[in-house]
Amino acid sequence: MKKAMVFGRIFLVFIVITYMTSCNSDTIYNQYVPIENSQWHKDSIINFKVSSIDTVSKNNLYVTLRNNKDYEFSNLFLIVGIRFPNNYQVVDTLEYEMTSPEGRFLGTGITDIKENKLEYKTNVTFTLIGEYDVSVQQAMRKTRDIEGLETLNGITDVGLQIEKLN
Repeated sequence: MKKAMVFGRIFLVFIVITYMTSCNSDTIYNQYVPIENSQWHKDSIINFKVSSIDTVSKNNLYVTLRNNKDYEFSNLFLIVGIRFPNNYQVVDTLEYEMTSPEGRFLGTGITDIKENKLEYKTNVTFTLIGEYDVSVQQAMRKTRDIEGLETLNGITDVGLQIEKLN
């Protein structure tokens, strides 16, 4: 009888945790693109096509990415752009911290892969009906080097996440 009660409690906890982690109704878009051989070429632009967006609600946009131990920098520079359905375009150059001051990778994960959720834009309303094209490109270069890195090692996946604000 005691084994059945313990098993029942464990099962109930498992169901509650599964429900809490899988039901995030605020996330309206979450897509990743894998980077071949964890080597992101400087000319490789990752595109995300987002359509059927609520034209009234406010949203937060995040660039999400996964890196492994081969990532050799403490920061990351990205060029991120949004092309609106009317072809208007906004392009931003962004810098993110990838390690703590002690040199430990930021992000979540218990393996060699760390997942980062990098804030891109907040309180955004997609006022136009149609398809939005969000592009992400790495823009890393070494100190005192004019040319960008040909390939950025250690990035395994690049993603876009959009969360609806309540």
